[in-house]
Amino acid sequence: MLVFRKKTLTLCKIINIMRKLLSTLAVLFLIGTVQTQAQERRLNAYAIGFYNVENLFDTEHDEGHNDYEYLPEGRNKWTDMKYQHKLRNMSRVLAEMGTDKLPYGCAAIGVAEVENARCLTDLCNQEPLKARNFQFCHVEGPDQRGVDCGLLYNPSMFTVRDVKLVPYIYKDPQDIERGRATRGFLVVSGTLAGEHVTIVVNHLPSRGATSYYRELGGEQIRAVKDSLIKDDPNVKLFIMGDMNDDPKDRSMAVALGARRDMGEVEEGGLYNPFWKIHDSGTGTLTYDGAWNLFDQIILSRNLLDLEGKKAYKGLTFFQAQIFRRDYLFQQEGKYKGNTLRTHAGGVWLDGYSDHLPTLVYLVKEAK
Repeated sequence: MLVFRKKTLTLCKIINIMRKLLSTLAVLFLIGTVQTQAQERRLNAYAIGFYNVENLFDTEHDEGHNDYEYLPEGRNKWTDMKYQHKLRNMSRVLAEMGTDKLPYGCAAIGVAEVENARCLTDLCNQEPLKARNFQFCHVEGPDQRGVDCGLLYNPSMFTVRDVKLVPYIYKDPQDIERGRATRGFLVVSGTLAGEHVTIVVNHLPSRGATSYYRELGGEQIRAVKDSLIKDDPNVKLFIMGDMNDDPKDRSMAVALGARRDMGEVEEGGLYNPFWKIHDSGTGTLTYDGAWNLFDQIILSRNLLDLEGKKAYKGLTFFQAQIFRRDYLFQQEGKYKGNTLRTHAGGVWLDGYSDHLPTLVYLVKEAK
């Protein structure tokens, strides 16, 4: 929270105040021009994140799932020691997300590639997250490998109302006959800053499949979005996940309809703040030396300050960010600058993920 008391000020005094504020983290959430009226203005700030934690598996077989490579006798020799290291590494990242600007980190973080509720329980019991009493939402899904989406949240900021898993539905009869199954859409409704917020966590089909299957996913997420808005026109939506496509690809830009520019967002539409970030030449994972930005957080129109009034009477989008730390990257060798993974080339690297986390920051005027 930032508190800024304003009276009639000279230009020099304003400059001195601003210089002092620039030395603090909270100044990043001071928005707008200094007014001269005798009044006090407070802005509360919040962070919402997403992270593909890359194969957070426990060491036990889950019946019906192809998790054999993540067993002690499997290809990755996935022992309890490696599992504990993975938990420690993931908890470090999750606890630090958002702390560039907010000492208390994220209010909620969507995650992908988690095997089951036990993994999330063990993750939340890691000290950096346990210290903040992090909780989680999870619904077991049908994915053949057994990986699901989940939502971690800090209950001091985010209160859960309802949790459901909307299935990904194939349309092609041949796909149905093959018995394919993939991750559904985890929909978590709750309260943040006194407002109704719903977070939809996704992990669309990989690029081992054609674009059609991700476009189909984009259409289905759009249907989920429309249904949520119909149920409550005032709900504020965060659609996040590993989309396995970039913001400009058809699944995101056409099927889901997430826009690059705020001014293009129609009533009931969506804004993708990561489109411009990707256009700048960066992303969340690399392939053949180029950056992709699959890990996106997409916002409903009512989170945007479309007119530039900076009133912040309700939760308002402020900034999008790719979370970076040196320890998330390989520091030497042939793959220097790439993300530091848990495994690569059959070798255990004791790393983190092939993806980088993403965040959005929000502000709201405090009463």
